[in-house]
Amino acid sequence: MALVASAAALDGAFDSIPVIDIRDASSSERRAALAHEIRNACTNVGFFYITGHGIPQETIDDLFAAMEAYFSFPLGTKMKLYHKEARSGFNGYAPPLDSNINPTNKGDLHEGFRIGWEELIPKENGEKRANGGPMVEANVWPSEPTGFREAYLNYYQAAVGVGRLLFRLFALALDLPDTYFDDKTKNFATNMRTIHYPPQTRAESDGIVGIGAHSDFLCFTILWQQPGIQALQVLNSEKQWIDATPIPGTLVVNIGDQLARWTNDIFRSTVHRATNNSGVRRYSVPVFFGTDYHVDIKPIPSCVSADRSPKYEPITAGEYYHQRLQMYYGGAPPS
Repeated sequence: MALVASAAALDGAFDSIPVIDIRDASSSERRAALAHEIRNACTNVGFFYITGHGIPQETIDDLFAAMEAYFSFPLGTKMKLYHKEARSGFNGYAPPLDSNINPTNKGDLHEGFRIGWEELIPKENGEKRANGGPMVEANVWPSEPTGFREAYLNYYQAAVGVGRLLFRLFALALDLPDTYFDDKTKNFATNMRTIHYPPQTRAESDGIVGIGAHSDFLCFTILWQQPGIQALQVLNSEKQWIDATPIPGTLVVNIGDQLARWTNDIFRSTVHRATNNSGVRRYSVPVFFGTDYHVDIKPIPSCVSADRSPKYEPITAGEYYHQRLQMYYGGAPPS
C-alpha cells in the first residue's frame, strides 16, 4: 500500500535525472536501500543513471571500435545485411531514415545494427538456450571488421547480466521477493542495437531528427551513450525537455511501456528523443529487455489498491509485443 501512496504523491515534474550506484548489492540492507532509490527514480522520472554496473571498460571500448569501423563502410556493403532482406526478422542493418518512430516527423536520422541472444562460444554438450518464441530471431553477422561478432556478443552478454540484476532490484522496489521475475525471464526477449547518428545538418523544423519522441515498449532499456556528446532528452510532466547528459562511467536505464503496464503505471515510461547537433558523429548502444513470450502481463498485486484499481486487461508478453509493432510499424520490425 505504501508503494501506491508514494507513487501518487509524485507528479513527474523532474528537472534532473538521478544517479544510482548499484555496486555491492549482495547484502539485504544494501539491496533494500537500492530498491528505495530505484523506486523513487522509476515512479517520478522513469530514467536513472547507474554506476558500478561492472561492465569492463575494455568491453565497451572493443564494441565502440567495432561499430565505428562497421558504420564507416560504404552503404552498399552494409546493405548486404539489410534487415528487411536478410531474412533475419528484426536483426541486421538499418540505414538512415529507415524508421520514423514519431509519425509527426519525416524520418529518423540514424543507422543501426541489431542483434539478439546468441552464445559467444557454443556449449560443449550442445545444450542451447530454449527458444524464446517469435520475439527472438537468428543473428546475421558481417564478414568484417575482424572481431565484430565477438565485440558485440561480449558487450551484449555483460549487459544481460546487468539486466538480470536490475530485474531483481525492480522486484524489491515493488515490494516483491527479489526472485519474482526469475521464472518470467528464463529465455527473455533481449535485443541490442548499436546506433550511429550522423551530424544533424537539417533544422529540427524540417521534421528529420536523430530519433523522434517516443517511449520504449519492452520492460526497460540499458543505454550506453558516447561521452562528451549531448543528444538524449527526456520529457517531464511539465512538457519540458531535460538533457540526459552523458556521464563518464555510467549507463542510462529507462522504464518501458510493458513494465509500466505491469506495474499499473506506478513505474513511469517516459517519452524521450535524440538529436545530434554536435557537428560530429555520435554513437549509442541501447539494450532492450523484455520477458519470456508467454508470460501474462497483468497488474502486479503490490501495485493495486482500493484507490488504484487495475488499469489494464491481462495480455501475454508476445501478444503485447506484436500489438505494439502493429501500432508503430504496421507489423514491420522495430528500429
